[in-house]
Amino acid sequence: MLYCFICMAFGKRTDSSLFISGMSEWKHIHQRTEEHERSSAHRNCAEAYLLKSASADISSLFCGSQMTAHREQVKKRRQVLERIIDVIKVLGKRGLAYRRSENEAAYTLEDNTVDHGNFLELILLLGKYDFCLKEHLDSCIEESKKLHLSGGTRGRGSLVTFLSKTTVNSVIDAIHHLIQENISHEIKKAGMFSVQLDTTQDISSQDQCSIIMRYVTDVVNERLVAVLKCSSSTGQAFVDMLSDVLEKMGLSKTMCIGNVTDGASNMQGHYKGFSSLLSAQSPNQVHVWCYAHVLNLVLANTTQVVIESGSLFALINGIAVFIKESHQRMNVWEETGQNKRRRILAPIGETRWWAKHEALKKVFGSFGKPENGLYVDVLLTLSAIQKRTTVKPSIRVMARGYAESLLKYETILTAQIFLRIFEHTSPLSKYLQTAGLDILSAHRMVVSTQDTLKSLGRDFESVKKAADTFVKWTNTKIQEKDDMDIEVEATLPQKRKRMKKVLPGEMAQDETLDDAEKSYQVNVHNQIMDTAIEAIHRRFLMHGNLYADLACLDPRHFPQLCTNALPQSALQDLSKCLQGFDSRATKENIQAELKSFALQWNRLKASPLAEYKARTVQDGSDGEENNTEEVEITPISCCSCKECPLCCYQILCRFNMLTDAYPVLGLAYKYLLTLSLTQVACERTFSILKFIKNRLRSTLSSDKLEAFMLMASEKDILMALDSDSVMDRLAEKSELLKKLLH
Repeated sequence: MLYCFICMAFGKRTDSSLFISGMSEWKHIHQRTEEHERSSAHRNCAEAYLLKSASADISSLFCGSQMTAHREQVKKRRQVLERIIDVIKVLGKRGLAYRRSENEAAYTLEDNTVDHGNFLELILLLGKYDFCLKEHLDSCIEESKKLHLSGGTRGRGSLVTFLSKTTVNSVIDAIHHLIQENISHEIKKAGMFSVQLDTTQDISSQDQCSIIMRYVTDVVNERLVAVLKCSSSTGQAFVDMLSDVLEKMGLSKTMCIGNVTDGASNMQGHYKGFSSLLSAQSPNQVHVWCYAHVLNLVLANTTQVVIESGSLFALINGIAVFIKESHQRMNVWEETGQNKRRRILAPIGETRWWAKHEALKKVFGSFGKPENGLYVDVLLTLSAIQKRTTVKPSIRVMARGYAESLLKYETILTAQIFLRIFEHTSPLSKYLQTAGLDILSAHRMVVSTQDTLKSLGRDFESVKKAADTFVKWTNTKIQEKDDMDIEVEATLPQKRKRMKKVLPGEMAQDETLDDAEKSYQVNVHNQIMDTAIEAIHRRFLMHGNLYADLACLDPRHFPQLCTNALPQSALQDLSKCLQGFDSRATKENIQAELKSFALQWNRLKASPLAEYKARTVQDGSDGEENNTEEVEITPISCCSCKECPLCCYQILCRFNMLTDAYPVLGLAYKYLLTLSLTQVACERTFSILKFIKNRLRSTLSSDKLEAFMLMASEKDILMALDSDSVMDRLAEKSELLKKLLH
């Protein structure tokens, strides 16, 4: 047996070195001995021995000074690396490029007339005001210049600057893995998650898949965990891709309670779709067709159901493109009109869900309120273009055609119909695009919107009244202009009926006029409204029984629970979903705990909730006539409404009632908050993707793209990372780095 008496005498009790307990492995004993002597634990023990020894000679004191010097050098290197890591964090947080293809060698850093790239330029800037970093830069520059002038071998040789692309890439990889590990740890602690998955094409026409996981800690979290290049678009390929991500993060598919996808066939196919294949591996997971995508499809179908609606949005889009495609027409647009605070007419984009409403609102204002619209300004611009003799005749003809279409009463009526529809669907659309939205509030808003549209389905008189108000106000504004001789139509043009063929012996009848207004009401207004109502009913009403069970957890219904008994079948579907996580989650136990919690709710919610932080607003209108609450669309950072499921869950956590008092009910609230209704978080990551992988960074590799996406998306985790953890992970890359940093 071989022992190290210094480590035995001065080592810590927690040390588990073989040289303390006795080294019996004699194979490669010299290598093991050398490794032990270079270890930080042995150096600490040796230094303690030298400091305690009264008979230390000059050589032992020299060894002690060497250890002290080495420790000081390690300390300086770690200080320099800490600054480098902070710079990399800032660049990753902002989604900026790190490197250039040239002028990165250390001997070129003295030349401040060249561009060294964002990373090195920030390091040089900090070096002007930081003595530690400046000393390191000066040393690296001098050593690099010597190597460069000596004409030695290519590469850095024995010089380690911590500024090379290799070190930067290693730091980025370490941050990448630490962010994923942090998210994985939180998900494991939560015990369940739901998946949001969507794809898009980047600047290099590669299909990139974004995977978002939603889970609950003390707040609702929606985190980006992976951005992967898609080699296949089949449902099985996406299942395999998700399985690889879960395996890499150490997560089980049984923890997945739901998934949200768009309406593509490879996602929703009954046999080989992503949701079906995932359900086969995790039977209790709930598939949801993204509510935001569904609402966009509803509006798209509504705007194309009749030729009048298609003509309206084609007209608005055509005018916007017509004015913007020429600088001369833009000059006319800026010079004419009475609205001095100009607003740009934006064309309608298919990927912008609110584009149709914004485009329509900019031109026609609000429903029955034309004051905020640019209708008169558009007419003035088109009229001015028609009168300019320097403009091509074909352009003048197009301007006249657009103006004539705008002046039609039919256009005004159709615009008012959609302004009224958008008045109710746009708040729902915006809420569905908020981060971490509440499933109960979202479902309640969908039902409320459907009920509202049903009540307005045959109210054509209000639409006609709003159109007449618009025409009257517009004609008044036009009459104030001396150089305009146009007028907006005030009625629909009457259409003549076809004459019936007079048979022998019958008397000819006088030609009559058809009621154009009645025809428009039946063929346009009613058809548009019926399409919107039917599409919402058909596309949104899924998982009705589960939503009914989850609605019982809403604290707004607690007064009814206290006075009335729950139906016998209540919470049955919810119980089936929860028993995979806790066998105690039977229907009877959930009902009993919910009844008890509802009775105690008024007393429990009296405690202050100001310290509870959430990511989303949870309160909203329930669609009832006697409810005077307004739906708040903008997310807030603190939830203090005391009327939402998140507040219920936070109170259970605060008073430590999740373990003994209400364990099953707490699991039910976590399940409710974990379920996803939209995949809008994926859409937000696509905006970051287009910013990071742009035209100048089109060759970015998949691994680096994912690392940059995680840093730009999960900024809170990135900035909370400990620099020492990053350095320890970096030291594992090679023996040289381990020696330099430990």
